[in-house]
Amino acid sequence: MTDDGAFTHLDEHGRPRMVDVGDKPISRRIAVAEGHIRMSAETLAAIVAGDTPKGNVLLIAQLAGITGAKRTPDLIPLCHSVPLTSVEVVVKPDASLPGIRVTATVRVDARTGVEMEALTAVSCALLTAYDMCKARDRGMVIENVRLLRKEGGRSGTWSAPEEG
Repeated sequence: MTDDGAFTHLDEHGRPRMVDVGDKPISRRIAVAEGHIRMSAETLAAIVAGDTPKGNVLLIAQLAGITGAKRTPDLIPLCHSVPLTSVEVVVKPDASLPGIRVTATVRVDARTGVEMEALTAVSCALLTAYDMCKARDRGMVIENVRLLRKEGGRSGTWSAPEEG
């Protein structure tokens, strides 16, 4: 949004447009996102034991998250293509869900941020886990995909409020 509350991805006639970031300074930008997928305890046990017919769910989900971050402009129509400097995706089993938690940290030196890349990384990792396990557990639920933090740019640092 602009300072006057208008959406930046719409022109004066309400048509979609990619925002011109050409005059913005290049700066280090970082975004961190998270999400999780709930599943049966039996499905999680099979993942942890490496007993899934499609392969190592945690590793392939991690790779899918990295690929998702890199392909974000192909998926989100008005997202800028930026030269990512780093994508880190952490995929961990969590018996308390039961399920898998994913966190993605994306870095870039650019004129625009990487929040969408971090969110896409998490989403792709979770969707891949679902795809790899759906024959065993169709009741899995992807939840709470959200931005945790962004740094850099004109708006500086933003952090999500603690979950209560």
